[in-house]
Amino acid sequence: MVDTDRKPTILIVEDEKLTRMSTAAFLGMHYEVMTASDGEEGLELATHHQPDLVVLDITLPGIDGLEVCKRLRSVGFRAPVLFLTARDQEVDKLTGFGVGGDDYIVKPVSLAELQARVHAALRRAQGQLAEYTDVHQWDDVEVNLSTLQVWVDGEPVQLSAKEMDLLRYFLKRRGAVVSREELLTEVWHYDKGVSSRTIDTHVLNLRKKLRDGQQGRRFLHTVRGIGYRFDG
Repeated sequence: MVDTDRKPTILIVEDEKLTRMSTAAFLGMHYEVMTASDGEEGLELATHHQPDLVVLDITLPGIDGLEVCKRLRSVGFRAPVLFLTARDQEVDKLTGFGVGGDDYIVKPVSLAELQARVHAALRRAQGQLAEYTDVHQWDDVEVNLSTLQVWVDGEPVQLSAKEMDLLRYFLKRRGAVVSREELLTEVWHYDKGVSSRTIDTHVLNLRKKLRDGQQGRRFLHTVRGIGYRFDG
């Protein structure tokens, strides 16, 4: 959770020197910034300094960004991770979200847009512990929104920060049909009218992790042409 009494710390992991320096200079006007030029250094800085957000290039020398994110999530790192990469294929986006990424930004991107994405991710992270403090249970799933812990069949399940945000909103709107536009506005904080397949990707990952559709479970339904309905 972001401490509102200090500037959030952003870690930029980018091997291209000019991009790294320009991004750090721009974001440094709003945040404390650390930089790393490869995956090993980025992993070490994130582990030891626990930044509030990581901007992570996928194509890095040594350990690539996907592996860096995967390793961070495996040791309980919960801060938002924004992938910044020249790749724009859907398979890369699916892989990025699958290892725990919270957003996927394709280069070239304007620094103003990057700052807006960073700000939105930090705002979501800041509120994720304060909004709810209760425990939800259905079927063999248990979710503690106060401690951000999830269990399925008694086994702990690791959700990314964005997947937790999405699940929290579904729990808040339990039983109602929630449109993709509503999710973009309320969970991603995008302007109305913006369309994105990001939602469908996160819902797919959430279903897999909560084992929706397995052993007779079915609680997250697709409402064709509109969005989703959560009946947990």
